[in-house]
Amino acid sequence: MLSAIQSHGSKNNFIIIDENDIQFKPSDEARTAWTKKLCGETNTDGILFITKSDSAQAKMRVFNSDGSEASMCGNGLRCAARYIAERDQVESFEVETMKAVLHVEKVDELYGDIPTYSVEISPVLFDLKSLPLELADKKQLILHPVPEWESNCLYTALAVPNPHIITNVTVDLINSDSQEKLAASFNTENEWFPDGVNVSYVVELAEGEFFVRTFERGVGFTNACGTAMSSSSLVQVLAGKWQTGEPINIFNDGGRVKCVVHGKDGQYDHIDLIGNATFTHQLALTLKKDGGADIQKVNETGEEQAYEKMAEASKEYLSKMLPDLKLRQN
Repeated sequence: MLSAIQSHGSKNNFIIIDENDIQFKPSDEARTAWTKKLCGETNTDGILFITKSDSAQAKMRVFNSDGSEASMCGNGLRCAARYIAERDQVESFEVETMKAVLHVEKVDELYGDIPTYSVEISPVLFDLKSLPLELADKKQLILHPVPEWESNCLYTALAVPNPHIITNVTVDLINSDSQEKLAASFNTENEWFPDGVNVSYVVELAEGEFFVRTFERGVGFTNACGTAMSSSSLVQVLAGKWQTGEPINIFNDGGRVKCVVHGKDGQYDHIDLIGNATFTHQLALTLKKDGGADIQKVNETGEEQAYEKMAEASKEYLSKMLPDLKLRQN
């Protein structure tokens, strides 16, 4: 029997499995099968597999609920960071991900006594080959219309390193089925994104405050996507709505986070994503080499109550700032 943690960052839900506690070396086929079964039974967005690293404190691999592997997940990295920090009794360290080694650290609480972590989101790549995005005669797409997509929208494409399309929209548009139709078309066979893409619609609340909703590749609509919120923050800097080095408040269907964009002269080093890392349940699992998985025992941690207070306060604020916004809860 294996101990595991059910967790969430901004209501983006994950199971954390420490492979150091598995008595055999799992295959990717087994990881995929475990992910599909366990996510289906627990209504989680993915599994974070924690393994040994030769270049960092630990390595995190992210498998989406459909069994596909993601190159990065900012909300998941916060949860993984907390697990590693408490396991190894460290507060500031590096975590290896698929394409980058990223700095993480425990920071002051964002709200109440909610465990809060800051994680590095990088690299920041604008070349369309990094997504990839096939768009004739363009090497970058920054605040530019694409008439074949949604009229009257300016799109920005970037990879951090997983791929994102970001656009600022009106409340009416984010309430419509525009985002779902567009994102669904991008994540099936299409002429633009051979590997799919995350699609975020952003609505401005006030100076330095924005609401972000994301249709996540391999998941669908999610309460929040950490790399999407980070990417959306950078787009506000590109649009002249905010500045580097200053915290920006990002609200989402699951709560809120803060982001800080780092860089100058049009070159952006990384983005700090700051938010909760909440452990909701302790799990007891049985994992088999052939991909079989069972949950034998589930115990609540009691941490969710504190997070719900922040989420409720965020909802109240959104209802005041954007009374017509229709919130989603997955």
